[in-house]
Amino acid sequence: MRALITGITGQDGSYLAEFLLSKGYTVGGVVRRSSSEKFDRLEACRDRVTIFQADLLDQTSLIEVIRNFKPTEVYNLAAQSFVPTSWAQPVLTGEFTALGVTRMLEAIRQVDISIRFYQASSSEMFGKVRETPQNEMTPFHPRSPYGVAKVYGHMITVNYRESYGLYAVSGILFNHESPRRGLEFVTRKITSTVAQIAKGKEKQLKLGNLESQRDWGYAGDYVRAMWMMLQSATPDDYVIATGETHSVREFAEKAFVRAGLDWEKHVVVDPSLFRPAEVDVLIGDASKAKKNLGWRPEVSFEELVDRMVDADLALAGARAVASTPNAR
Repeated sequence: MRALITGITGQDGSYLAEFLLSKGYTVGGVVRRSSSEKFDRLEACRDRVTIFQADLLDQTSLIEVIRNFKPTEVYNLAAQSFVPTSWAQPVLTGEFTALGVTRMLEAIRQVDISIRFYQASSSEMFGKVRETPQNEMTPFHPRSPYGVAKVYGHMITVNYRESYGLYAVSGILFNHESPRRGLEFVTRKITSTVAQIAKGKEKQLKLGNLESQRDWGYAGDYVRAMWMMLQSATPDDYVIATGETHSVREFAEKAFVRAGLDWEKHVVVDPSLFRPAEVDVLIGDASKAKKNLGWRPEVSFEELVDRMVDADLALAGARAVASTPNAR
């Protein structure tokens, strides 16, 4: 088996590369030409991954990579994936996160229609939710340019599956985190700043809407679900989630406790960090994935927070005050 991963230098891409290598795959990764991406997340497997330069904005480069590498599976994880940036750069977000999916699907259609394709969809597509929890049949009502672009990517994947017979699936992944999460995302911002406060390098953590609630899981669990979708006999779309919801306030509180600190002494609410259109509550129903794929999350919310805090404390040269069996 040969797998090509776009966005391989990101959180999900690095975990997926390691997982597929453990399954005996030959793994290739796509990075943008003149990319400033670092390969630190791939440190454990960089010497076993073939890197190709290509771009979701450039159809020809995608066709060339697929012809040369000859993958049996393609995982499209690359996108402009930071919601606040999508407000500042809505057109660019649409080019990468929406039309980039079409370019990859069209490249597969032109080169080898037998390739199995995975599209990284997002819970942000639900936005202003019509029902709780959200499942595969819940209507979309995105509340950001990122969410809108993801809806396009999701639906064009369905369209190519139904129109051309491609084995194409979308994983509607709810928030998933890890120590490899980018510093711009709220969970990693919390754990990284907590570590800096514990080290005495910072005094405050500025956050936006503390009551915003998300269904947070562990990235390593979620990339396993991606692979399981492509092993199924019939292509279909799946919600991947824990089915639990936690607030930003709760995440911050647990992170500070892990470092032996009082969160109320350090957290400051900054109104400038609120979104123009808030998504208040997201919680997923992964019953279909559990039934059809046999997938279940293995890392709890508490263990996820512990792992992230411990990793950032180690980076900062500090140590966790709390000690639990889950910390590793």
